[in-house]
Amino acid sequence: MTQNTRKQQERQQWMGILARAPLASLEAVWQEVPGKPAYTFLRPPETAMVMVRARTGGQGRPFNFGEVPVTRCAVQTETGFSGCAYVRGTRGRHAELAAVFDALLQDSRAHGEVMARVVEPLACELAEERRRASEKTDATRVDFFTMVRGE
Repeated sequence: MTQNTRKQQERQQWMGILARAPLASLEAVWQEVPGKPAYTFLRPPETAMVMVRARTGGQGRPFNFGEVPVTRCAVQTETGFSGCAYVRGTRGRHAELAAVFDALLQDSRAHGEVMARVVEPLACELAEERRRASEKTDATRVDFFTMVRGE
């Protein structure tokens, strides 16, 4: 695996975490950032509809499943790093914060601290949320089986 590919995968991972994180969590973390960086919008938050494609049972020919609203945003920090974000829904502030954190994560001076204070806690929060949802689903799971009568 090349270094470029590894960096791309790392960025994809943190962008996914920032996009899926609850807005309230991003806001809380943003309030704790010391010396908030100045940034300008390269592309202010804007919402559009995106067509989602699916396959029946994960197989077969793809079909248009439906449309989903997506909000995107791109910012540039005062240090010259650009960040972007795509968030499902119509939450412009969510896309803005995710883009700012994406820009900060690309700055080697801020990367370690932002990973430790923002991305890793959000990843743990999302994993815990997934675990709780799985437990709730498993509690209502029904195991169907066939009994053979003795004759």
